[in-house]
Amino acid sequence: MSLEGKLVSEINIKCDRDVFHEIIMYKPHYICNICPDKIQNVDIHEGDLGTIGSVRFWKFTHDGKEMVAKEVIEEIDEEKKLVKKKMIEGDMLEYYESFYLTIHVETKDENNLVTWILEYEKKNVHVPDPHTFMELCINITKDIESYHIK
Repeated sequence: MSLEGKLVSEINIKCDRDVFHEIIMYKPHYICNICPDKIQNVDIHEGDLGTIGSVRFWKFTHDGKEMVAKEVIEEIDEEKKLVKKKMIEGDMLEYYESFYLTIHVETKDENNLVTWILEYEKKNVHVPDPHTFMELCINITKDIESYHIK
């Protein structure tokens, strides 16, 4: 049984893809106001928002538990509205040797699609795949969408 895994989830949003990407890249602190039940705080620890190498610290609720994560932005493609982040500290790394999140927003026909990709390596075979973390990402996406189409 492999310890490496990848989960991909795609969700259609009604809000503008540029607005969604802007919040994820340049205004992540807005997410605390949009869905405070899920994200309690986002701080920039190093670098500037929206730049490769910048480090963000997140406080969030996952599976009913308060958790923290420190991430570094590894890749940005503004044209494709894509960002790839690597978790470098925090609660998730108690279970995973490595954990990457990629968020891609694209327009297909008249649909704006957000794709979340979680790539990870579990510490052992008893660690579950992060399906509930993916659910959290999808629910945050829905909250951002609802906030912007009101």
